[in-house]
Amino acid sequence: MRMRLMLLGGGNALGQALIRLGAEEDIGFLAPRPPASGWDAASLTDLLDEHRPEVVINLAYYFDWFQAGRVEPERLAAQEVAVERLAELCQHYGLILLQPSSYRVFDGSRTTAYSEKDPTSPLDARGQALVRTEQCVRALCPRHILLRFGWLLDDSREGLLGRFLQRLEGNSEVFLADDRRSNPTPVEDAARVILAVLKQLDCDAPLWGTYHYGGHEAATPMVVGQTILSEASAFRPLRGAQLIARGHAELDDAASEPQHGVLACRKIFHTFGVKPRAWRAGLHALLDSYYRHV
Repeated sequence: MRMRLMLLGGGNALGQALIRLGAEEDIGFLAPRPPASGWDAASLTDLLDEHRPEVVINLAYYFDWFQAGRVEPERLAAQEVAVERLAELCQHYGLILLQPSSYRVFDGSRTTAYSEKDPTSPLDARGQALVRTEQCVRALCPRHILLRFGWLLDDSREGLLGRFLQRLEGNSEVFLADDRRSNPTPVEDAARVILAVLKQLDCDAPLWGTYHYGGHEAATPMVVGQTILSEASAFRPLRGAQLIARGHAELDDAASEPQHGVLACRKIFHTFGVKPRAWRAGLHALLDSYYRHV
């Protein structure tokens, strides 16, 4: 890799996966520690003024955007300001910005897969913040990659998968939608995709724009939950757990979670040669990592 890569968010699950995969191919990242209060506009200005990388991969807000159950609007607003400043700095210094986003930019009313050309219509404050972040990056930094992901699964105890496993271990009834769909995506697979995009950019390919990626085979939370329960039983006895199907509209998060969040991945395949991987294939390794660290 000829380009100097700066990774913001190297300490979270996706950042760690990206560092691990990069190390296997002798690809290194400058991954500075964030200030105690997290990255903000001022600290990002100082950081880029000092280091001047050629590519910035911004995973700084990964947990809030992809794993947290709820994020305070004030926190999201501060993150928007920081991304705006980051985009301005990347444009000023001629840097490439790789910025993740999410299926949450859509309202889920479309039953077929969303393409990159479909209009956004977010349901909640987090989706609205993601849409404004995308618009800001497009307006301020022409040399950008916006990469929208489906349901990201990682090995953190506080993340989507960790919270679900804790409910299973509590031998409680777990209600899951059987009419809600998206693309489950293990975090290692998401890191693989980011690395593949970076390799193409390293070849001076001007492939700027918005791309979708999600694991192969869209699924419902009920199907994903049943698969996780089956795999997790190899690590822990979970015989008391019960998964109960419910309709999307009956669940507490129906107003904030898109019912249909399936992403079409043709554009990233035709542009970068990235083929979707089956999400089921990555579950065992993900669960093994989770249970080794709890």
